[in-house]
Amino acid sequence: MKFLYTEKAPEAVGPYSQGVEAGEMIFTSGQLPINPETEELISDDIKKATLQSLKNVENILKTAGSSAEKIIKVNIYLKDMNDFAAMNEVYGEFFGEHKPARSCVEVTRLPKDGIIEIEAIALK
Repeated sequence: MKFLYTEKAPEAVGPYSQGVEAGEMIFTSGQLPINPETEELISDDIKKATLQSLKNVENILKTAGSSAEKIIKVNIYLKDMNDFAAMNEVYGEFFGEHKPARSCVEVTRLPKDGIIEIEAIALK
């Protein structure tokens, strides 16, 4: 097992790693829409927030030699399910023809009062 770290994704906000490589599988921790360069949380635009969270996931996967095309499962946590259509639009553009399994739920609250958090499981 190997713990993953990249400067191209936000630092963990607690006692956990950005991701874990276990054999041929990679598990990312939930990624808030934090720009790793500015450390700013995107909290006013679900489309921009979705894209940032997905890029953070992708950058963690790249650290382990994987990519978004090797994602097999995505979990999405939304603060407001009314944002689903806008999130889904960006998500669809990001993945294109690749269609990993996915769950999406509304949650009461996310760390740092984020509006979205995305985690993924991928193959190496």
